Amino acid sequence: MSKKILLAITGGIAAYKSCELVRLLKKQGHNVTVAMSQAATEFIAPQTFQALSGNPVLTQQGGDGNGMAHINATRAADIMLIAPATANTLAKIAHGIADNIITEMAAARNCPLVVAPAMNVEMWHNPANQRNIKQLAADGVHILQPAHGEQACGEIGVGRMLEAAEIAELLPDAWATKSLIHQKILITTGATYEAIDPVRGITNISSGQMGVALARACRRAGAQVFLVYGKIQTALPIGMAHYECAESALAMYEAVFRLKNQIDGFISVAAVADYRVANTAAHKLKKDGTGQPPTIELTENPDILQSVAQSESAPFCVGFAAESENVLAYARAKRAKKGVPLLVANDVSIAMGKTTNQVILLDDFAETMLPEMSKDDVANAIVARMAELMNQHVQPTEFVLTQ
Repeated sequence: MSKKILLAITGGIAAYKSCELVRLLKKQGHNVTVAMSQAATEFIAPQTFQALSGNPVLTQQGGDGNGMAHINATRAADIMLIAPATANTLAKIAHGIADNIITEMAAARNCPLVVAPAMNVEMWHNPANQRNIKQLAADGVHILQPAHGEQACGEIGVGRMLEAAEIAELLPDAWATKSLIHQKILITTGATYEAIDPVRGITNISSGQMGVALARACRRAGAQVFLVYGKIQTALPIGMAHYECAESALAMYEAVFRLKNQIDGFISVAAVADYRVANTAAHKLKKDGTGQPPTIELTENPDILQSVAQSESAPFCVGFAAESENVLAYARAKRAKKGVPLLVANDVSIAMGKTTNQVILLDDFAETMLPEMSKDDVANAIVARMAELMNQHVQPTEFVLTQ
């Protein structure tokens, strides 16, 4: 969803990251207007941000022509983001001080405010700064917690402003509908890997993109997300409550059941191997010169989704049916067999390894086919339906897909 973003830049070395941030926000389709404090202009020239954003840059000297930049700019914005936000700026906003263009905008705004702090580790942990952070949070300001790492001063610790890509990923959380607030959601994603010997194994072509998109969507909806992943071909989402790598089906089964009693919902997206190797070799298998391949014995893996869905005090379960034929018929049978309230069906030729997906949502009220769209958009639609069902706000519908 395209937004009008007012990006305010204060005086800190992390201002260089804001150049990339503008580019990424523009790439997402947002309209970005930049405002700079006097100190910020001493790090990067306003012309740089004007070229990147395509909009005039508001500065202390330039204003917007009528002396009301702090009013006009915030009224035109859907959201205000301060990145980097120095300790000085945060202190002023927390105490209602408005003595420059940035703090005036923060005081005069009627849109949400997001801040990305950037400062030395000792400044971050300073009791006065921590009091200011708590006050800002209490006032409804969204805080993008700084990262741990090496800082410009050479010290190491918490205080680094998040990278531009991380801010661009987290920013939509500030305007997303919190349909899963206070819910804890466990998601499995990626492909499992079943070893044949130390260097070979059985796996599949799942990239993990759908599960990662669902993790982001659940986080944006206000949930605490527990992510258990196998082999994935995409970057892990940020802001998860728990990360755990579980490459084999048995490892994933163990991880899921260890977390099961902590969660309210379970989304099983991982492409779990139906079988594992029963006679895994301790050393690399070699050709023996006879031309005969080695014998590989397979045994069935446990069904993680069905085991969770049919367990005592089961969480709300969402399953996936990736089929190559008779998609709807197989999906109906799978939902009935596993006993899940919501099942997402798709054709593997459309989804596997791609950035888009086309799915059918099957639940007790409807079977709804969604158009082919990005996996992020598909994830948002799945999470919206999941939230309706979990919160029991769903109404029966007459629309039923037949095949």
